[in-house]
Amino acid sequence: MTTPTPQPGIMEIALYQGGQSHLAGVRDVLKLSSNENPAGPPPAAIDALSAAGRHMHLYPSTDHAALRAAIAEVWGVDAERVICGVGSDEVLQFVTQAYAGPGDEIIHTEHGFSMYPILTHMCGATPVRVAEVDRVVDVDAILRAVTARTRIVLLTNPGNPTGTRIADAEITRLADGLREDIILVIDGAYTEYAAGYDGGLPLAETRPNVLMTRTFSKIYGLGGLRVGWGYGPQAMIDVMTRIRQPFNLSVPALAAAEAAVRDTAWRDSCAALNAEQRARLIGALRQQGLACDDSDTNFVLARAATVAEADAAEAALNAEGILIRRVGGYGFPEGLRITVGDAAQTGRVINVLTRWRTEDVA
Repeated sequence: MTTPTPQPGIMEIALYQGGQSHLAGVRDVLKLSSNENPAGPPPAAIDALSAAGRHMHLYPSTDHAALRAAIAEVWGVDAERVICGVGSDEVLQFVTQAYAGPGDEIIHTEHGFSMYPILTHMCGATPVRVAEVDRVVDVDAILRAVTARTRIVLLTNPGNPTGTRIADAEITRLADGLREDIILVIDGAYTEYAAGYDGGLPLAETRPNVLMTRTFSKIYGLGGLRVGWGYGPQAMIDVMTRIRQPFNLSVPALAAAEAAVRDTAWRDSCAALNAEQRARLIGALRQQGLACDDSDTNFVLARAATVAEADAAEAALNAEGILIRRVGGYGFPEGLRITVGDAAQTGRVINVLTRWRTEDVA
């Protein structure tokens, strides 16, 4: 008996695992496992979403013109070169599907976003995993991994789950070192949390083979609506648009995202709160003997000395209703990725870990 055969690469996909949301028997759960904004969405986005509810019987625009115009106005880009997707994940899917296939290779670094190999297998290409150095992207290692089959390089900057970032000059050096037929994708989901960083905008503005991606799921607090965008050369955007579903974003999602991106005061206040509490959390983690790199995101990667110690720290947090993300799948079995919360939430985490360490030493 013959059965339908999936396309090459599909059966190589390991299903994506999101951050845990529930603890058995616990009602007051503090979810710090998915890097969500503790402030939630801006009030303007909530109002826009509510108003849009009266128009849900209508199909959304196929060109996302109003949202693209808002993005262009706020970020100083050309609206014609903006493409919107269901989260930045879909924009990444557009570029991999449009420019790679069986026999091609897509490079990503060892601690890059776990969707990268999934997206690579979806289009039938081969993922090439490149080592980092002390949890930081190594540009030279990426360039050494390039072959005649390389079509795309996927770069997370700032990194997830590391929180580290390479300098603009290093990104430029990477772009300079790639052949013109290789696309460099700068995945900047956490750009707004990185002070002084533009997410690779100048390269996406001027290079024929550089695409920048961003999301509304993090600092804008719209993870539940799934909206993202990409920016790059017109020729690349035109190709990607050909495979975009015409109604991929809903009326409420488009309205909320437009209102959110225009609320720059909200964005800046969230970034300031995050920077303050991130520094507080990093300092406390180090005081408790948990290794921790400086972070340019809205999360911190704490590294215990052993897996057993990480298990114990997680158990202590869970016992107090706090969920964090274990990142063994990213190569850190001893790692605890903790979303930066507000002042009260951060204090709750610090208090639990302080008691845990005190009892552990005793």
